[in-house]
Amino acid sequence: MSRKRVLVVGGTGYLGQHVLQGFSDIKRHTQFDLAFTHFSVPPPQVLLDALPHLLAFNVDLKTGRGFQAISDSFGQPDIVVNCAALSVPRACEVDPPAAMSINVPSSVVKWLSSFRVNSTLLIHLSTDQVYEGVKSFYKEEDVAIPVNVYGKSKIAAEKFISENCSNFAILRSSIIFGPQTISPVPKSLPTDLGSLQWMQWMDGVLSKGNTVDFFHDEFRCPVYVKDVVSTILALSEKRISDGKKMQLLLNVGGPDRVSRVQMAETVADLRGYNKSLIKSVSASSVDRGVKSPTDISMDITKLVQTLGISPISYRDGVRLTLASEAN
Repeated sequence: MSRKRVLVVGGTGYLGQHVLQGFSDIKRHTQFDLAFTHFSVPPPQVLLDALPHLLAFNVDLKTGRGFQAISDSFGQPDIVVNCAALSVPRACEVDPPAAMSINVPSSVVKWLSSFRVNSTLLIHLSTDQVYEGVKSFYKEEDVAIPVNVYGKSKIAAEKFISENCSNFAILRSSIIFGPQTISPVPKSLPTDLGSLQWMQWMDGVLSKGNTVDFFHDEFRCPVYVKDVVSTILALSEKRISDGKKMQLLLNVGGPDRVSRVQMAETVADLRGYNKSLIKSVSASSVDRGVKSPTDISMDITKLVQTLGISPISYRDGVRLTLASEAN
């Protein structure tokens, strides 16, 4: 089998690094040439040292600057995984034009369309925040009515891709959690409740023995990062093995619908922290500067049936994450 080229857009972020590591781990079985884009200069040296086979390209997603260099020295990728995003809801609310210019991958799609045969599979990361949040266990076919700029930029991205790409998979992920990356990314602040590394923040604040507020009336289906990576790898393998184009939309969440309080209680239980430190409050009691959907739990039946992937429970994911942090 000829070597396949994989490009991870936003490869220095939390999910991006895990995706690069996932492709690297299976390289012995399927030959991949791997590259990633980064915006900050230079890219993290620790990442390059750990995965020396990677090619790094500086790209500005707003302008498309840098994609020609990929064409010249890497060539047309077989798979593009777009992990790049302005993903902090409050930051999107403050600067809607920036959210739209980064989260709608127009420069990526334009670049892919420049190839004579546009056969590349685009795997794009979307979000559960495209849903309105007024019921439990949303399905992919439910009408998406986002309540904040972040969700609106992501649904705009989905629409743009579906109208301008012939070969794509859009993954609506919930809160992604798991082990830290090769090149550590900053842990989330308590106000960035849709952000990555929130579990590490919970562990950190509870370990100090201080009372902390958590919402009892906001529900998500947190997904273990390695399950997201497994989904991306399965889609890539499917594309390579059967050669067929796809136009796919999948919810990618964990199997459990949990509140912020329940998330924190699980961490406290596994760590042996005093659960009385967890103060249950309503999400409406805090002004986060952005409207947050109440219940955007997702039905993942389609994910299980299409790819045969069954994400692990929130509790098991937390256990694995804490174990990795201890090593």
